[in-house]
Amino acid sequence: MQKALYIIFIFQVAGVVILFAASRNRFKEELAFTDRKVNRLKPILPVGFQLLKIFRHKYKTGYEKKLEMKLKDLKGAKYAHTYLKLHIAQKVVVMLLSLVFLTFVGTQVQIDAAYLLFCAALEAALFYAADRQLDNQLKKRARSIQLEFPEFLNKLVLLVNAGLSVLGSIQKIVRDNKKENPLYEELAIAINEINTGKSQIQAYEDFAKRCRQQEITTFVTTLIQNMKRGNDEMVPVLRMLSMNSWENRKLVARRLGEEASTKLILPMMIVFIAILIMVMTPAVLQLNF
Repeated sequence: MQKALYIIFIFQVAGVVILFAASRNRFKEELAFTDRKVNRLKPILPVGFQLLKIFRHKYKTGYEKKLEMKLKDLKGAKYAHTYLKLHIAQKVVVMLLSLVFLTFVGTQVQIDAAYLLFCAALEAALFYAADRQLDNQLKKRARSIQLEFPEFLNKLVLLVNAGLSVLGSIQKIVRDNKKENPLYEELAIAINEINTGKSQIQAYEDFAKRCRQQEITTFVTTLIQNMKRGNDEMVPVLRMLSMNSWENRKLVARRLGEEASTKLILPMMIVFIAILIMVMTPAVLQLNF
């Protein structure tokens, strides 16, 4: 068994080397969308692309369509498919390298059912780890938008109350903004769309769809109603929305505090046990002697 695993390991390493040589200096268009500082696997990602190309993978499964929808929210619709290719290629590389590593470990230990079960569990965990990271990025993005939205509304109320139009107010807020936040990125996209000929109503609706926040959907609905009906009570309505969004922000902040305190329980327990061991050890040693 060990001899067979050695042979398999050698073939695996040779296969990876051949794939790396065949894919070198290729897939530059896809690799341009990732940075080595962020993604340590960038130098060997061409191996994943090459393997997917050999099997003529089409990126059209239901699972991949769901991933692409998530990537549209994170990266924008224009480049979502390219980021999907990067995501799948990274999965392939990680699972391939882990398989080579597990085969090598198998040459050094006794192979039994427990080891095979461990290998299967590890491969499954690695397969879903990248998806889990993607979900965390989506949650972080949604939370960033939700936390920043009340401040945006405050600025908008002040500018509209001062006499600027809603569109002019939004343009000024985005232009003067110094923060890196997905809310302002989406607003900038909406403004660019309006400047290039898209109607304000359609641009605002697309903005709400990209953000996927109930508060923003309500805000956009209010804007559209004001544009269609000419509602003179725009400022009071915006002020009310601002107050509601601040209340929601307080709830989010409270929830984040509760999550942080929950995460501290395990470290505190470890520290408590360590202190307990330090205190009890001298007494136990004296009893033994």
